[in-house]
Amino acid sequence: MNKSFKKLLLGILIFTLIIPVSLAEPPEKKDGNSPDNKMQQQSQTDISFAGMTNITNNVAESNKSYHSITSNKNAILASSGSSTLTNPTITKSGDSSGEKADFYGTNAAVLVYNGATLNINGGTITSDGLYANAVFAYSKGTINISNTSISTTNGHSGGIMVTGGGVLNAKDLTIKTKGASSAAIRSDRGGGVIKVDGGSYETNGTGSPAIYSTADITVENASLASTASEGVVIEGANSIVLNNVNLTDTNKTLNGNSETYKNIFLYQSMSGDATFGTSSFKAKDSNIITNNGDTIFVTNTNANIELENNTFTNNDGDFLRIQTGKWGNQGSNGGNVTLNMINQKVGGNIIVDNISTLNMSLTNGSLFSGTIDTINQAKRIELKLSSDSIINLTGDIYVDSLENEDSNNNNIYLNGYQLYVNGNKISANNGKY
Repeated sequence: MNKSFKKLLLGILIFTLIIPVSLAEPPEKKDGNSPDNKMQQQSQTDISFAGMTNITNNVAESNKSYHSITSNKNAILASSGSSTLTNPTITKSGDSSGEKADFYGTNAAVLVYNGATLNINGGTITSDGLYANAVFAYSKGTINISNTSISTTNGHSGGIMVTGGGVLNAKDLTIKTKGASSAAIRSDRGGGVIKVDGGSYETNGTGSPAIYSTADITVENASLASTASEGVVIEGANSIVLNNVNLTDTNKTLNGNSETYKNIFLYQSMSGDATFGTSSFKAKDSNIITNNGDTIFVTNTNANIELENNTFTNNDGDFLRIQTGKWGNQGSNGGNVTLNMINQKVGGNIIVDNISTLNMSLTNGSLFSGTIDTINQAKRIELKLSSDSIINLTGDIYVDSLENEDSNNNNIYLNGYQLYVNGNKISANNGKY
């Protein structure tokens, strides 16, 4: 049975037997936020902001303590001016819930908005409230924070966060979160920009990746670890860039909305919290370890993935999986991935289902050792190789097109297997790599 006929049969089955599924919730929403706070977004004019310490002009303070034990009252609320706090001790308790805390930071330990800038150098920030994020930049607020230790212990309480176009620059932070739905580096509706340089970022709760992005997030020279969730998550037309980062994911606990174990997760939840479009993930000179599940999983979105000179270790799963999941409308909720590998060595399997596509290129001495669509089901796969890059088969590979700068395919090692291009076996190197 040829590939075209198999796809026709699959299409008939989908059309006649499958009822479109309703929209599903993301994996505990955002970096794990639970579905119970899916309310219609309010405008800022409907939100009341309150702080125990209110900063409304230029302030410079050192070695002071700030606290709030009241629900929906920030320990520090900065609404104007450019201020600096050196070695502060900031504590936050008092529970909240839902949209106001997630989208506007009303229960955060530190909230900066309305064009204010706050610089925090050193010190500690501790939160044990529910929906009590530690450091929150919202609506043209800018936070520059360095050498600070941040700890949150309750659910829905991230480390550093932006929404509504906030900007946050972090350097050499130590962040540890313990609760569910509490990413160390996180964003929510309206996104913004986060830049992280140095430090360590660890999460221990279900639905709490080290990074959850509905924004543009760059992390370099840092250590990221997640023990009960994905390592990093991108939703919709947003991005994560890793440069010289150690990322370790050891998730053995699926939350209510996760279907599979994976480290790097790109998807569209259909929740309205992330713009539709192309997710972007870039990693360079990084060490990425996956102790359980797939290294990369893409569903219900278009995605650009660029990998350069990283070290990948996967102890129990496939390298890349592109397929339908629980988000979106069945039959049109696969993934469309452009994967560019530059001076990149990767081993493992690539799984692409019948409604998903892959455009994969290897350049600058890259090596892929593994299988691609070994059961011949993908909607379409295109493969491009520079003459100095290598494909090393560990099983059969099926693609729809092949562009190889080496016209003799001497850079493709079959190892007794076959590489099929549009159903036809190709001649390649019969030796072993």
